Amino acid sequence: MAEFTVTGDVDPFLHVNLKRGEKIYCESNAMVMMEKTLELKGKMTGGLGNALMRRFANGESFFQQHIEAVGGDGDCLLSPVLPGAIQVLDVGATSYKITDGAFVAAESGVTLTVRTQGVGAALFGQTGGFFICEATGVGKLAVSGFGSSFVIDVEPSKEITVDNAHVVAWDSNLSHDISTATQSGGLLGQLVNSVTSGEGVVLKFSGRGKVVICSRSRDNFAGWLAKLLPGGR
Repeated sequence: MAEFTVTGDVDPFLHVNLKRGEKIYCESNAMVMMEKTLELKGKMTGGLGNALMRRFANGESFFQQHIEAVGGDGDCLLSPVLPGAIQVLDVGATSYKITDGAFVAAESGVTLTVRTQGVGAALFGQTGGFFICEATGVGKLAVSGFGSSFVIDVEPSKEITVDNAHVVAWDSNLSHDISTATQSGGLLGQLVNSVTSGEGVVLKFSGRGKVVICSRSRDNFAGWLAKLLPGGR
């Protein structure tokens, strides 16, 4: 199997070592460096229908980069879209759901499939709208979030609440519910308290599995990006 190694602490690279014949695929423009033994092609992963669903439902690339070790063993360096940490997950007995923009790369044995979500998650969860990508199959999967990342182990006796904008990926076996950050009072009171506390909508995870979170939210990222544009402050 390909070796995935995260290199660097701030805005890290994903270092991938491939043996002859091994393949990975990654987001468009992710490749930074590769050795001459590797071959890079742009392909529609999963066929036209799946590529269209990823593109229009989740904003993922229509064509993804496919890298194969055709001339012998070789290394490549990949860079995620989001300026932040990378987490490498093992897909197999466990499958993972991924939020928009979090996918970095995966081994060829991992399949990204677009799934539907409930109306509540679609409208309020900010985890991919009515559709969300799920990684199944067997192999390594690399995801990224804005800022630092942390992996939380959820257990039946330890449910967790996460600000929806900080969720990167989670075990597909976990149950997740959309809720407000505060539960006191009626619905109006909960909404007011959530707004005034600055937390808004949260995801509550229960069951057994892992949740990958990041330290910065998408709103933080949007503000950071705006400052880099001409006229930004």
